Amino acid sequence: MPGPGFTDIRRFTTIDSTNRYLLEEARRGAPDGVVAVADHQSAGRGRLGRRWEAPEGTNLLLSVLVRTALPAEQRHLASAVVALAAADAVEEVAGLKPGIKWPNDLVAPDGRKLAGALAEADLADAGPVPIPLSVPIVVGIGINVNWPRDEEDLPQGVAGSATSLYQQVGHPVERSEVLSALLRALGPRRDDLETPAGRTRQAESLRSRCTTVGTVVRVELARSHFEGLAVDTTGEGHLVVDVDGRRRTVVAGDVIHVRPPGPAQA
Repeated sequence: MPGPGFTDIRRFTTIDSTNRYLLEEARRGAPDGVVAVADHQSAGRGRLGRRWEAPEGTNLLLSVLVRTALPAEQRHLASAVVALAAADAVEEVAGLKPGIKWPNDLVAPDGRKLAGALAEADLADAGPVPIPLSVPIVVGIGINVNWPRDEEDLPQGVAGSATSLYQQVGHPVERSEVLSALLRALGPRRDDLETPAGRTRQAESLRSRCTTVGTVVRVELARSHFEGLAVDTTGEGHLVVDVDGRRRTVVAGDVIHVRPPGPAQA
């Protein structure tokens, strides 16, 4: 069963977006820890508005409402702890140890994507201006549990880059077991967001699973881009990229793995 703090689980056969639903519920005063789970999302979205739609009842699609006083520069840790809890759950239930492509995509040992998380903060619903500012954050995650089953399931342009637990372990995986394990793992990780020491622990946990460190990456920002070698993550969980001998810290952006380091960079 899910751990304390995640007992309000709202289930939907189909919904446009669990993130959209919880953002609206947050505006109505929904408390920290509400979970929305759907068998199918008709308007689910990922980073940069990308669409991803799986057949009904095949994958685990959920969002969690987190009300937290995280410093603005560390709000990304809300999605990181959900991704870390998902990695814990996958390892527990399926026996597969996924990595995390910075900032919050789960990847299988072969490098293909298993899951992606998307956090949306409702700054307009933050209320008065206390210090520190408490902000409702909705973190959605979609885990490819039993779909795709083979490459033919994937649309053109995605084949070879995505996978599922079914493909990785060779048999169906029970979605409800992954959900329960995820929420159990999320409890202590979410609690860590409330203290500096706890946030440091979660940033270190993110680094330990981060597959981006050591790879050449292309970082897409709102108005520019650059390429370099990802060399580390900071104590806040930000990505550090070496660009021609100058280190740049990436707080937010779309990170594309270009290639692993060559012999001279190893």
